[in-house]
Amino acid sequence: MLRARLSGLGADLADLVLPSACAGCAAERVPLRYGACAVCAAALEALTPYGTAPVPPPPGMPRCVAVGPYAGPLRGVLLAYKERGRHRLARPLGALLAMAVAEAARRGGAGRSAPVRLIPVPSTAAAARERHGDHMARLAAHAVRRLRAAGWNAEVGQPLRALPRPDSASLDVAGRAAAAESSLRIKGGPIAVLRRRTAMRGTLIVVDDIVTTGATLAAVAGRLREADMQVTGAAVLAATRLRANRAEIRVRAPTGAPPGPKVRGSVPRTRGDGRPSAG
Repeated sequence: MLRARLSGLGADLADLVLPSACAGCAAERVPLRYGACAVCAAALEALTPYGTAPVPPPPGMPRCVAVGPYAGPLRGVLLAYKERGRHRLARPLGALLAMAVAEAARRGGAGRSAPVRLIPVPSTAAAARERHGDHMARLAAHAVRRLRAAGWNAEVGQPLRALPRPDSASLDVAGRAAAAESSLRIKGGPIAVLRRRTAMRGTLIVVDDIVTTGATLAAVAGRLREADMQVTGAAVLAATRLRANRAEIRVRAPTGAPPGPKVRGSVPRTRGDGRPSAG
């Protein structure tokens, strides 16, 4: 079972040479494991992937699995990796992403013996320069290593590139969707290779860090459909909980959890430096 194969997740993080502050809650001068204090480490290790989607989901959004809500230790560790240069956190975050990919593949009918290809949402050139590399490509590579160790036939494909796009902080849901779609382009070479691999049809999993409105996942799936490639599902590390304000998007509760009240909210900012997530 993949979770059993990931039982060394805490040990991986314990071995990292990281700054003294906890990546999950920023506590200082505490013993670290997971690059985090014991409380945050336990919370991360207890996460179980679940199905999630905005309500209603944007047209064309694939079925999505998240590791956890964009809150608490998961939010802290993700921001430390993505925005604060703690790149060694890619290994444990990749292990968490691998669990979501495996769940998304299973929900799509794929077993360990079937080829599963991870398609990371591409970073723009500017974002990659600022972060010293494409943060999702790095996470996808670590996730594939974990999946292979657990017996999955997994690979990474990068058939898309991202053009510059406007800051989505001021965009509504429709604006985010349009910006996401217009920024994505198909790479001719990688797509041609994937098209020849007919066995890959139906086992493509789009991976991203955060899902907010679902616009990016829908845009990626749409571009791949244009290349005659069918996306099975999506896997993300975190799903946002929208704050009460003005937008007409609601969030769906995790599968098996009490539904609770439907929350209306604005599209939130999700990056530590005030810039929004792509969505």
